[in-house]
Amino acid sequence: MQTLKWQLIFLFIFFGDNTYANDSIFKQVGEYKIFFSAFNSSFIPPDIASSYKIVRGKDRGLVNVSIMKDIAVGVPVQIKGEVSNILQQSQKLKFFPVQEGKSLYYLAPFEFDNEDYLTFSINIEHENKIEIPNYTFKFQKKMYTD
Repeated sequence: MQTLKWQLIFLFIFFGDNTYANDSIFKQVGEYKIFFSAFNSSFIPPDIASSYKIVRGKDRGLVNVSIMKDIAVGVPVQIKGEVSNILQQSQKLKFFPVQEGKSLYYLAPFEFDNEDYLTFSINIEHENKIEIPNYTFKFQKKMYTD
């Protein structure tokens, strides 16, 4: 049951949140797609948040990154990053993995103020650089409290 909930959350986060306008929700790096999103933590049901020790709140968000060669088959990597607002106040992102079958997501919590326009800087590293090269990218998102 919990796997089904995560799959539904994944579909909403990656395909239902159309706040990126014409921006892409993924980056193509060779044969790999790097999917990314940021969303309010209140989208995560309380039971799932509790099982992954995710703090839910109106001013709490999560950034989600997943690297795939084949659809729904995650590639294990090391992810680092930070998020900053327009005043250049920044927070380090501490990613943790969520494994659901062959799917692998990396989530990192962050805090924000209402209508914060945030810039996420993400650095992906892989020990075996032949499979996927190290890659750094940025994306922006305006966040709203519930």
